[in-house]
Amino acid sequence: MATLSAEHINPFLMAAKKVLQDMCFVEVSIQKPGLKEAAFSADTWVIIIGVTGEMRGQVLIAMHEKDACNIASKMCMMEVTSIDDFSASALSELGNMIMGNAATVFASNGIGIDITPPTLSHGEVSFTSTYAKSLCVPLTFADTTVELYLALKQD
Repeated sequence: MATLSAEHINPFLMAAKKVLQDMCFVEVSIQKPGLKEAAFSADTWVIIIGVTGEMRGQVLIAMHEKDACNIASKMCMMEVTSIDDFSASALSELGNMIMGNAATVFASNGIGIDITPPTLSHGEVSFTSTYAKSLCVPLTFADTTVELYLALKQD
């Protein structure tokens, strides 16, 4: 299994930080990364985006219900107390923006990747990748945490 270097991880982190800051008007802190099983509880929302091209795998963006509502409230500029179709669309678009920004950074560095449309999952679920371990990087602001899971390998 090939390991990803910082130059392959940082574009995802910088894109996630920038998009969250721009969309939620907050200062985002990147926490210590670690290998973690991608298993989620019943109150978790997960944005799943596939990566193809010179890197392959999945990126998962996970958050608890209250954090998803907090982010959706900021994106929709109105209070969101539960995730409905409108706020679910906003969360999916958040994933698109993060991954689109990351793809642009990779392209400027000569690495071509494509992304799949986002899938939004809610509830108890786990994901297993047979060819790449999940690197989990928590991103925090105010009382909100978003976990970015990178299960990728370079071709």
